[in-house]
Amino acid sequence: MARADDAASRGGAHIGDSPGPYRPARGGTFFDVDFDRSPFTVAWEITRACALACIHCRASAIPRRSASELTTEEGIDLIDQIVALGTPILVVTGGDPLMRDDVYDLLEHASGRGLRVALSPSATGRLTRPALERIKATGAQMLHLSLDGSSADVHDRFRGVHGSFDRTLARARDAVELGFVLQVGTTVSRHNVHDLEAIAERVAAARVNVWTLFFLVPTGRAQAEDMLDPLEHERVFHWLREYGRGAPFHVRTIAAQHYRRVVIEAERPDRAHQGDAPPRWEYTGTGFSASVRAGGSAMRGVNDGNGFCFVGHTGEVCPSGFLPIVAGNVRGQPLAEIYRDSSLFRALRDPTRLKGKCGACEYRAVCGGSRARAHAVTGDFLASDPSCAYVPTGHPKPAGVGELHSDTRRA
Repeated sequence: MARADDAASRGGAHIGDSPGPYRPARGGTFFDVDFDRSPFTVAWEITRACALACIHCRASAIPRRSASELTTEEGIDLIDQIVALGTPILVVTGGDPLMRDDVYDLLEHASGRGLRVALSPSATGRLTRPALERIKATGAQMLHLSLDGSSADVHDRFRGVHGSFDRTLARARDAVELGFVLQVGTTVSRHNVHDLEAIAERVAAARVNVWTLFFLVPTGRAQAEDMLDPLEHERVFHWLREYGRGAPFHVRTIAAQHYRRVVIEAERPDRAHQGDAPPRWEYTGTGFSASVRAGGSAMRGVNDGNGFCFVGHTGEVCPSGFLPIVAGNVRGQPLAEIYRDSSLFRALRDPTRLKGKCGACEYRAVCGGSRARAHAVTGDFLASDPSCAYVPTGHPKPAGVGELHSDTRRA
């Protein structure tokens, strides 16, 4: 089983892990990775070309490849830079990475350099079983497929192409048979929040390793009106927490850092009002999967620019794909220099820079709020995450409704 409450006691599992804890190339565990020096995960958008027309697409994908993409040679050099940065997990994404014929060469080079490699293809006609067999032969270990509805009606409407649902399920079966670590991702929005329980049943039937819920950030083609409000986020978090306790796979979240607070409070109700620091946790890739470590007090979580880094198809480096603020370009500056020294990344790794509720929150080191959502909604990447209903201890309640006080925690 892979449960949201016991993953760390088993070492955790994520798209870069099968099984056992994350261990950097030079030894140690997740907590030994210095996020000021090395990200836990690097995502590389090798192209924005894609045959799908997803209504929420972060990349605002286009039908054809751009002449400005990093070349094969530049891509090989980027992979070598990632290795020099500390051998994080490499997620190869798009657009649809299968739109590049050299994707297999890039995957093989990355695997050959010792990186744990994940591929996130789109469910188009290019994604066939022979293609998966060829991907597996490169040494890539992990596959990410998207499932945004429990039926073709919901999923295909979300993805904008008829047949995507059936192809996703077929390729998921193939991926399991071929021995991939399989992650299925679901973007949570008003289009499918009513369908989550049924989607979970589909995910369980597919025998996946990880179910990742991406909570919508209004960037790219995603619209703010499709985003859940704070209390809707909270309700989904509590449902997810309970569901994850018995799910046959690991549950993790993206752009929902405040889910960590829900899990912490659910695990340690005896300490919720005593002012103690939340306990030591283990984390899952770019998301969160945890179990209480008795007596521990270290706190940290992956966030935009803090343990995570995104390289766009033209070489531009951003804190994440959902936070498209450019800190530099690998065509003119080493990736390590951008990640370690840029003022943007350094600000994102300093929780004392956070403003509003996030800056006052006792969970700011382990959560920090979605910097991408704060930027998308307010224009300030250091502002409070507008999707969080929690009010920190001693912080005044904002005008209006839809807030949770720290003394009204749910069971």
